[in-house]
Amino acid sequence: MNRRLGEAFPHVYCELDFSTPLELSVATILSAQCTDVRVNQVTPALFARYRTAADYAGADRAELEEYIRTTGFYRNKANSIIGLGQALVERFDGEVPRTLTELVGLPGFGRKTANVVLGNAFDVPGITVDTHFGRLVRRWRWTDEEDPVKVERVVGELIPRKEWTLLSHRVIFHGRRVCHARKPACGVCVLAKDCPSYGEGPTDPAVAAALVKGPETDHLLDLAGR
Repeated sequence: MNRRLGEAFPHVYCELDFSTPLELSVATILSAQCTDVRVNQVTPALFARYRTAADYAGADRAELEEYIRTTGFYRNKANSIIGLGQALVERFDGEVPRTLTELVGLPGFGRKTANVVLGNAFDVPGITVDTHFGRLVRRWRWTDEEDPVKVERVVGELIPRKEWTLLSHRVIFHGRRVCHARKPACGVCVLAKDCPSYGEGPTDPAVAAALVKGPETDHLLDLAGR
């Protein structure tokens, strides 16, 4: 299934726009309970206004909240971002650290955020257990675990460590484009032959094809038809 996902999504990437580890850290905090598309609409102006950890540490709370208001839960997110800036300035000379242990000790960071930053900013393999990832690996019976840390551990034992970041992206891409929560596009899924949950969504190819989303649609439909 991992190899098949690699064929389906050969060019995967973080769908949050960023150019530095700090920008990715802030964008990932903003992505909680918010779409990446919405976050990417907000961050250009935000990143132009706040360029360093010190900028966030000394931010005017009301001003920062206005920049991020449309991402939802903006007061809590502002607290996390200001706290992140302060912690980076006080403990890491304003730089985002490169280890899981250090990252999870920062405001606004859990293992998911830490693995996003490690894998995409520092090229350190990590498994990102977001909503899509957890939902799909349970649907595929890779694990029955609900706790994200346990999911991360179990899946990490199934897949070579060097592929963890790519796997995370591929699973998330597949969840967003094909294996939807309520109506998966089973009839055109590249994993259909191996999926124990095949049939939860429409199996007729024509009906299922209409459910596929994203720029890879033509490629995915062609691959499914082989």
